[in-house]
Amino acid sequence: MGDIRRRGAVALGIAGMVAPLTLALGAAPAQAATSCTTSTGPYQKQVEKFLGRPVDGRQSATDCKAIRAFQTKHGITPNIGYAGPVTWGVMDLMNKQKAVGHNPNRDHKCPTNKGRIACVNLTLQLSWIQDGSRLVYGPVPVRTGRNGYETRTGLKKIYWRHIDHVSSIYHVAMPYSQFFDGGQAFHSVGLSMWNPPGSHGCVNMTKTDAKKYWSLLKNGDDVYVYGRKPGT
Repeated sequence: MGDIRRRGAVALGIAGMVAPLTLALGAAPAQAATSCTTSTGPYQKQVEKFLGRPVDGRQSATDCKAIRAFQTKHGITPNIGYAGPVTWGVMDLMNKQKAVGHNPNRDHKCPTNKGRIACVNLTLQLSWIQDGSRLVYGPVPVRTGRNGYETRTGLKKIYWRHIDHVSSIYHVAMPYSQFFDGGQAFHSVGLSMWNPPGSHGCVNMTKTDAKKYWSLLKNGDDVYVYGRKPGT
């Protein structure tokens, strides 16, 4: 993120390029990142089940290949096919997100008396847009602030939008930026939504979802952020 110029004023803020689970990596086997580990991980059975592998709790060459492909896809390092806490943490989050279905506000924590509002559940790393109690769009997975750069909770308002924003701090593009709290904004990134450890405070989205948010929201619309991201 970077300089936010609005009506001649400059507001500096930290934006995120990288979001969800910030979990302790734990001890993985000391093998080169280019090799595939033969070691059985502490979450072997859970990971095997998630990937549709035979659940025997023992690492095999095909298990490792499947785990490593998942790690590579979502930017989990080291990507050596080890069924450790970060890999399982991402999978567990995916399971919890899927279980929400089409009722993301089942806990009734996002206000239904504000009209159109963008909701962000940090605990589940999900966002959606609702109008009263009617779901307008979502829920969609998002990547929020990592430990030390947490996305701030509470009721906010979108105050500035810049479709082609570029961070003057990180010198990276932040397409479809919609700022709602200092330097924190919704914007798209070209990475997996499950790429740890997290953003620098922004709510990262896929390009498709960020474009949809851009079309559905406007300056003055409410944003409500609640919960706590795992690992923060």
